[in-house]
Amino acid sequence: MDNEVAQKDPASPAARSPLSGDPLKREPLSRERVLRAAVDLADGSGIAALTMRSLAQALGVKPMSLYHHVANKEEILDGIADLVFAEIELPVPGRDWRAELTRRAASVRSVLRSHPWATALMDSRTSPGPATLRHHDALLGVLRGAGFSVPMAAHAYALLDAYVYGAAVQANSLPFDGPDTVAEVAGPIAKLFESGQYPHLLELATQHVMQPGYDFGDEFGFGLDLLLDALARALPDAPSA
Repeated sequence: MDNEVAQKDPASPAARSPLSGDPLKREPLSRERVLRAAVDLADGSGIAALTMRSLAQALGVKPMSLYHHVANKEEILDGIADLVFAEIELPVPGRDWRAELTRRAASVRSVLRSHPWATALMDSRTSPGPATLRHHDALLGVLRGAGFSVPMAAHAYALLDAYVYGAAVQANSLPFDGPDTVAEVAGPIAKLFESGQYPHLLELATQHVMQPGYDFGDEFGFGLDLLLDALARALPDAPSA
């Protein structure tokens, strides 16, 4: 009898959360909640683990419940790609173009560090969402506002994304995470060079990689500056060499 009362009366102690004392309420399912759960699942287990069944399980619902909010897995992939683009800081047309492209590149790198699965997904969708379109349009706006022609803006966009996305893939694949873990990984590898068969690798390891203050992450800024320098020389009013 008590159980029946508890089920009918949400204010009864048996129907309250043991932590908050509030009546237990399941958050209603929505498209936003489905997509956020899909991002969390991909972050935790990789994009290959994302299926309609695994997503439903993560949300605590039946798989068929998802179809009230998304048509299929392709729509989920479109949606989570758009959520990732929404996390990237938008470059602002009209401001210093180098500063805006540098800020945007750093933001992309940071976001892809949080969502490594997204690198291969972001430019593969054929139904881009509003955040994706805003991002692309803003970046083109910065390039056009800087004085690049339409074809040169296209070249610059492709070069920037090839560099930034490629650097993200490389960083996410490295066997160490930040400067504090370089020595423990590089040390044993460097011992393989002591035979003398790989003198240049030994030189790089001992005189650069294993020196205090080395941070592979610094390579990103160095390469980005080189790329932006080259693009600057392609502007119509650039000084001749």
